[in-house]
Parts: sequence; C-alpha cells; structure tokens
Amino acid sequence: QVQLVESGGGLVQPGGSLRLSCAASGFTFSTYPMSWVRQAPGKGLEWVSDINSGGGGTSYADSVKGRFTISRDNAKNTLYLQMNSLKPDDTAVYYCARGGVAGWGPYDYWGQGTQVTVCS
Repeated sequence: QVQLVESGGGLVQPGGSLRLSCAASGFTFSTYPMSWVRQAPGKGLEWVSDINSGGGGTSYADSVKGRFTISRDNAKNTLYLQMNSLKPDDTAVYYCARGGVAGWGPYDYWGQGTQVTVCS
C-alpha cells in the first residue's frame, strides 16, 4: 500500500533551518510528481512547493520562494524540503502528498505530517 512518512520537523528559532524528509513506499516513486503542503494552527491547507517526477521542475508559493528548496532522490524514494531563514509564520504541520503540478492538485495520498514550530 502507498505510504508517505514525513520526518525532520521540530522547534527552531527564527532565522534557523530545518530539512524535512518524506519516505515513500508502495508505489513507483520516480514516476510521480510530489508536493509539500502545510497547515498553520487554525488555518486551512496551504500549498508550499512541488517537484516533477524527474526532479528537474519545481514550483514554490510566493511565501517561501527564495527560502525553501524542494528536492528528491528517486534512488532512495525520498522527498525533501530544505527550509532556511525560517519565520514564525512558517509554523505549521507540513505534509508531503503525491501529485501536484505548479500548485495544483490533485493529491491522492498524504503523509501524517510533521510539526514545524518557529519561535524564540
């Protein structure tokens, strides 16, 4: 069965960095685009970034452009999100999802999420 398992979240001070990982299994990872979506406390889902199946095409929300970098290692079936210059507004549960192109879904599978908290 399809599984997506995020890791790497935590508590970080403003200006700090974190790298999220999403381990995929149960499908041919290298043939699917992948996305990161977040949900801040009390707010709806917000698309963050996506990457095409080969890793050569990426898209970012304006709110994270220039600070976050999405990447993937198809040999390891793993999706990454490098987050730099973190701000308190980046506090959210971060989900990886299968699917998505340039900020549009559909997303057919989701991970359980990993919490990122940015505060001093």
